[in-house]
Amino acid sequence: MVRTVLAGAVIAALAACGSTSDSRNPAQMSNEALYAQAKNEIASSTWIDALRTLERLQARDPFSVFAQQAMLETAYVHWRDSNPTEALATLDRFQRQFPNHPATDYALYLRGLVNFNENLGFLARFTDQKLSERDPKSARESFDAFKELATRFPDSVYTPDAIDRMNFLVNALAEYEVHVARYYLRRGAPLAAINRAQFAVKTYQTAPALEEALAIMVIAYDELKQPELAKDAQRVLDKNFPNSGKVAAVRKVEQPRWWSPF
Repeated sequence: MVRTVLAGAVIAALAACGSTSDSRNPAQMSNEALYAQAKNEIASSTWIDALRTLERLQARDPFSVFAQQAMLETAYVHWRDSNPTEALATLDRFQRQFPNHPATDYALYLRGLVNFNENLGFLARFTDQKLSERDPKSARESFDAFKELATRFPDSVYTPDAIDRMNFLVNALAEYEVHVARYYLRRGAPLAAINRAQFAVKTYQTAPALEEALAIMVIAYDELKQPELAKDAQRVLDKNFPNSGKVAAVRKVEQPRWWSPF
């Protein structure tokens, strides 16, 4: 998918670029040859060499078609080289300088990917920590980038994958709100739990996590001695999730995992 993404961003005119076997002094190489060299370095994952070549290409003629494309490739290389901060900064510069660029859809898609992968986090590689149990800032920024892509460029080749990722992120963001609501409930703050659960129900209406959000509302209203409101929440739960056992499940207090602040 990543190689398809990168290939899709390449301007059609660049297809005629020659071989990267050119061993001449870079200062004497054409823009086409430099770009082709950078592409070979990217394909072989030699990120430092690729960045050096791309920077040389941009410095030579900042507003040429090759330099514009090189800026996008630079963002991609930073992302692949585990440097999301630089990747996003490069994308910011690209969108400021070239707001109507033909590859804007790719720039938005790449922004979404950078934040999407950043949100998965380093710690998650070594634990079973869920996306919903960490700061959702990157997830929201990823969702916003994918949403802008899907809205502005519905026919883009990147839009179908962006929509799939948006669906995943909606579920994760809903789970995060439910996770926080559960935290408040366990610590004797039923009103705060209701507020977070209600936000999840109103904002993420199709997410599976809403079953638990409604169950939390039933329990929290019971604790607040609001039987009518508890019955209303129970009716909504029963209507949307028949035979749900979430209320009983939520009443069981789970021990927090070692890495969780909750």
